[in-house]
Amino acid sequence: MERRNKQPVAQKAYNELAEFYAKLVDTKAHNAYYERPAMLSLLPEVRGKRVLDAGCGPGVYAEWLVEHGAEVIAVDANQKMVRLARRRLGDKVRVLKANLEAPLNFAKANYFDIIVAPLVMDYVKDWLVTFMEYHRVLKPSGLLVFSMEHPFGKFYDHRQASNYFDTELVEYTWYDFGKPVNVPSYRRPLGQVINPLIAAGFSVDQILEPQPMAEFKTAEPKDYEYLMRNPGFMCIRAVKVR
Repeated sequence: MERRNKQPVAQKAYNELAEFYAKLVDTKAHNAYYERPAMLSLLPEVRGKRVLDAGCGPGVYAEWLVEHGAEVIAVDANQKMVRLARRRLGDKVRVLKANLEAPLNFAKANYFDIIVAPLVMDYVKDWLVTFMEYHRVLKPSGLLVFSMEHPFGKFYDHRQASNYFDTELVEYTWYDFGKPVNVPSYRRPLGQVINPLIAAGFSVDQILEPQPMAEFKTAEPKDYEYLMRNPGFMCIRAVKVR
C-alpha cells in the first residue's frame, strides 16, 4: 500500500462548476431532497461532538453541523470549493485544503467523534489508504458516515465498456452547472466498497439505499420516477471497532 500525493481526479471539472454548484446545492433536488436527507438520517446527535467534514464542497454540511452544535473542521481538495466554503461559513468553521488520498496531518489520532464524507469517495481510488487515515483520526467507537454513487447503478451506466469486478475511472457529463462539464470518477464493485472498510478496522453498521423525498417529484418529475425504482446513491454508516 502506497500513499499518493498526486492531484485528485476531477479538479478541472470542479474548477469549472464550483460557483454554479455553490449556488444550487441548497435547492438542487439530487442534493436537497435525496442525498442530504439520507445522510443526515444516519447521524446521531452531533451537539458537542468533533466532526470532520471530508470533501466539504461549498460548506452546506459543515453549516448544518455547526448549527446543530458540533465543532467542525472541513476539508476539500479543490481550492475554489475551499474559498466558497470559507465565504459561506466565515469564522464558524476551520476550512482547509486537503487531499483525502494523503495523510491528514492537521489532525491528531483519536480526535474526531464523527466523519462525514458526502459524495467524495467516488473521487478516491485507493479506499483502504483513506479509510485507514479516517480510522486513525477517529476516537474509539467513532462513526464514519459517507455517501457515494450506487455501485450497481454506476456499473449499469457504463456496462458496455466496463468490467464489473474492476475499479476503474469513468466519466459522466453534468448539464446543470452553466455548461456541460465532463466529470471523471471511480467506479468499483460492491466488494471494494465493504472490504476496505473492514480491513481498516471498521464495522458496517447500516447501509441505506435511499429513495427521493416527495419534494423531489415537483422539482425533477422524470428523475423522481426513475429513482423510485432504480438505485442512484448509497449511504453507509460504519463504526471504528479496533
